Amino acid sequence: MATESQNTARLEARLPSEVHALLKRAAEIQGRSLTDFVVSAARDAAFRTIEDTEILRVSVEDQRAIAEAILNPPEPAPALQRAFEQRKQLLGA
Repeated sequence: MATESQNTARLEARLPSEVHALLKRAAEIQGRSLTDFVVSAARDAAFRTIEDTEILRVSVEDQRAIAEAILNPPEPAPALQRAFEQRKQLLGA
């Protein structure tokens, strides 16, 4: 039993009674305990939230534009060329 307590953490929350009843009903419909239902729903919501912030989704058109820019980059602008020259002078390369 000591192993179980090391692998879990406790979360307590106060919520309106109507929300508690709603969660309990949903858990019963799925044949799960209230704890299992809430943990699963919270875990799914956490994954979606993290995914929404860490994964960049672009359209097929944008993917093509990115690939084209990588495969055929434009010539450097004059300001960038000057910056390269200044870098060479500063670093002696």
